[in-house]
Amino acid sequence: MSTDYVPTIDGAASHYDDLDQFYREIWGEHVHHGVWFTGKESDTEAAENLVKIVAELGHTGAATDVCDIGCGYGATAKILAQRYGANVTGMTISSVQLAYAQANNHVPGKTTFMVRDWYDNQLPANRFDVVQTVESLEHMPDLPTFFRECYRVMKPGGRLVATAWMSCENPDPVAKRHFIDAITREAQIAGVRPESEFRAATEAAGFVNYQFKDYAPLVKHTWPLCALRTVKGLLTKPHYRSFLFSSRNPNRIFALTLFRIWLAYELGIQRYGIFSAEKPV
Repeated sequence: MSTDYVPTIDGAASHYDDLDQFYREIWGEHVHHGVWFTGKESDTEAAENLVKIVAELGHTGAATDVCDIGCGYGATAKILAQRYGANVTGMTISSVQLAYAQANNHVPGKTTFMVRDWYDNQLPANRFDVVQTVESLEHMPDLPTFFRECYRVMKPGGRLVATAWMSCENPDPVAKRHFIDAITREAQIAGVRPESEFRAATEAAGFVNYQFKDYAPLVKHTWPLCALRTVKGLLTKPHYRSFLFSSRNPNRIFALTLFRIWLAYELGIQRYGIFSAEKPV
């Protein structure tokens, strides 16, 4: 990775703020992968398949207290509140995402959204039944501290559920330079790391019964779908061309990164991990 790139909370926040309209037009409210079990699902159905997996792994149900780290536009929190009866506290680093979540996905008495850095979350100990993170671990530079905080705010017997971009184990130098490090830099994230790092940090924090599955074959359709929508937007929407070809928009490079991520999946360089663990009673 280039030595002049240092991931920061401000950099990640500006990435999502700058790309707000682009993200919502390409991904919709769910700024995360979809899961295609049959290959016939719509993009919305695929995105909601992922939410269902997370809910099932968390044993989420009526009156479950959930902390949703990196809640994005609040679409997952809304589903958990309305369909499962959970009480959800959603956290994002983007003020633009917060405003959208509060305006469009707030469920009175069931959801709370806030702008908050997880490393300074100010939440009480032993508060939540479930602590979940849907594709926000990429932004976390310090995995041990991240999971220690998850452990701290979780009730004894609670469950951790995480979905994360991951790399293959021991990528070769070419894969690391042209895919993993490039994606990390262009997407303003802290890293695309192997599953072994997540397992080690989770277990070191005190969690037990760690369970992992690689969903890469079922989620990789997300990227050709997004890439083709981007190309269509460039051909049909002037504001796409204005944004992506203007040097005033430093985060425009992510449009090209879509194609890099797509290829990384096809080459087996990138994985998509979903894992869970428990806090002992």
